[in-house]
Parts: sequence; structure tokens; C-alpha cells
Amino acid sequence: MALRVVRIKASTILALAAAACLLAGPASAQTPPADTDLADLPSHPWVVVPPSWSPEAYFTNLKDGASVEAPFVARFGLSMRGIVPAGKTAGRAGHHHLLIDQPLPLDFKKPLPFTEKYVHFGKGQMEAVVDLPPGSYTLRLVLADQGHIPYFVYSKPMRITVTKQNKDVKPADVLGPQRIEVLGAADRGAVQLPMRMQFHASGYNVSHTSPKLDGTGHFRLTLERSGQKSEVIELDGGQTEVWLSPPRGDYSTKLELIGNADGKAMVQAKPVSFSVR
Repeated sequence: MALRVVRIKASTILALAAAACLLAGPASAQTPPADTDLADLPSHPWVVVPPSWSPEAYFTNLKDGASVEAPFVARFGLSMRGIVPAGKTAGRAGHHHLLIDQPLPLDFKKPLPFTEKYVHFGKGQMEAVVDLPPGSYTLRLVLADQGHIPYFVYSKPMRITVTKQNKDVKPADVLGPQRIEVLGAADRGAVQLPMRMQFHASGYNVSHTSPKLDGTGHFRLTLERSGQKSEVIELDGGQTEVWLSPPRGDYSTKLELIGNADGKAMVQAKPVSFSVR
């Protein structure tokens, strides 16, 4: 189980994406700027460019200004990039770092330090159990390469207040069982396009497929609708979200984590249904 407890003392893809944007209607029917690099998006005609048009890291379960009790779980999201463990190179994929009460680096050409305020998630983790004493903190995520040199991919500062530190709570108690899930897994009903689908792995390591690392997996999303062939989207670049503009219809999803070493399904998420009208 991949657990980290923080204790403090290209042209073809461009054409496809642009075409898909046109299918999505006014909300996304714009051609991306010429300098937008889409090489890190999954390759499928229904995949569209995120509205921000730029990569970013973010927290999927924490809100700015939140009050929490410790230990708590911080979940990591990533847009327009993928995950690969430290020490491995796969395009511009990287691994997450949690900065606690630290500003962004002044020099993005130097590796991030290894201290209790710069926490590295070099195995491909998407979450951390954070155990902080009561007080106010600023959290930030930074994506970095195989040598811990940061990309210009980071989150907005997240300000939280820890109201209580529960000494007897075990990390497993706040993490729950190993699983993968579509975030906001309740059936979605009718959706607006483009739609964002975010995925999370708890207790599993996520990676770009090219290093073929044992013990890591990548997400595979299958969209099914009556009378039509299944549409399979391989997030083989280690991506953990995708923006989609599918045709009209009623859909059911199947999300799997596929082992990068053997190509077999490691685990499957609860299905989610939605309608495009």
C-alpha cells in the first residue's frame, strides 16, 4: 500500500483536440492558442482542452480557508500533465511535492530540498496523511521532474486551520480502504459540456506507462452507451483527469487502474452514469 504520512516537528493531438472543442459547442468551441502544448492530453477524439489551457496542480478535497482536525488527508489533482515516480523520465510527467508554509521556489532550476516542509511523493502517490499541531498553515503543491527540479506546474496557496490534533488516530482510519474512484461518484444526471472527470487512487501508485514500473498503474476510462461501441480512453501518460465532449446519449463509465508491468486490471471503481443532452 502506497502510504505517505506527513508528520511535522504535438500536431496530431492538436488537430483532434481542436476538432473535439468544436463538437462541444460555445462553451469550448475555440481553437487553443498556438503556443498551447497538448502532448500531455490523452489521445481520443472526445478529449478537449481544459478551459484554463494551462497545466496546474491542485487539491481535490481541500478548500481555501477550511478548518480541519489532524490527521487529515490531502488529495492531489493534476491538469494537463501526468505522474511518473521520481528518478524516471517520461515526457513532462512528474511527481507531487507538498510545500508547507513555503513560497514557490525562487529558482526553478534547482531541485526541491528534502525537509519536513518540502514533502516528496516520489512513488506516484496521489494523497498524503498530514498530521500537524493546531495552528494556521499554507499548503501548496508543486510538480517536479525525476531529479526533483520543479516544473512551472503548481497549485494556488491553500490556507487551512488545524483546530485539533488527534493523537490516537491511525493513518488507515482516515484513509479508508485501497480503492480508485471517480470524484463526485454519485450519478451525475445531465451534464454540461465540456465535462471534467477527475480520478483518484487511494493506496495505489500512479505512473506514466513507459517506465513499466511494477507496482504502478494508469487509469483506463471506458464509456458505454446503448447500441454503440465502447469508447476506451487510456490515460497512459499518468494523467489523473480528463475533459470530455462526448456526443449526445446516456453513458455509464468503467474506470480501471491498469498495471503498468503486466497490463492487467488492478482494481475497478464504482460505475458512474450521466446523460449528454
